[in-house]
Amino acid sequence: MQVTPTAIAAVKLIRPRSFADERGEFCETFSHRSLEEGGIVFQPIQDNHVRSFAKGTVRGLHFQVAPFAQAKLVRVLRGAILDVVVDLRPGLPSYGDHVAVELDAQGWGQLFIPAGFAHGYCTLTDDVEVLYKVDRPWSRPHERGLAWDDPGLGIQWPVAPGQAVLNPRDAQWPRLRGAAA
Repeated sequence: MQVTPTAIAAVKLIRPRSFADERGEFCETFSHRSLEEGGIVFQPIQDNHVRSFAKGTVRGLHFQVAPFAQAKLVRVLRGAILDVVVDLRPGLPSYGDHVAVELDAQGWGQLFIPAGFAHGYCTLTDDVEVLYKVDRPWSRPHERGLAWDDPGLGIQWPVAPGQAVLNPRDAQWPRLRGAAA
């Protein structure tokens, strides 16, 4: 696996090697050893599989606070997404900065998101399936979120706010300056 830091070094883009022949393709999508060799220590406990029907569906920006802050490893099984993470680690120069990466099923790419980041994505195609591993369980009392369209974050989403498919909860998260950690 090729592990490459993004503009925020703690967030890593992972490109597993795939092997093709007349039967199709094979790819090892998860390996503790390969991730550790790339500087990622990650012990997942759960897989989450999400299906979104329409292009322009936005999920996020979500995060959990300690002791249930989650690291995630995200990949696309069908379609394509713009995957976005926002640095919420207080005191760091990158606090409030974001990374946006396109992931699709054909490219086999994955994004590693350490704890301390808000995460969300927008579907770039219809009928998208995303699989992500987490290292902590979901906990409603520790769940938080940010307004996906917070202008202070400067995220260039591929969908206008009035056109995004959102659930009501994601439409009501506060802006970063008003978020309770």
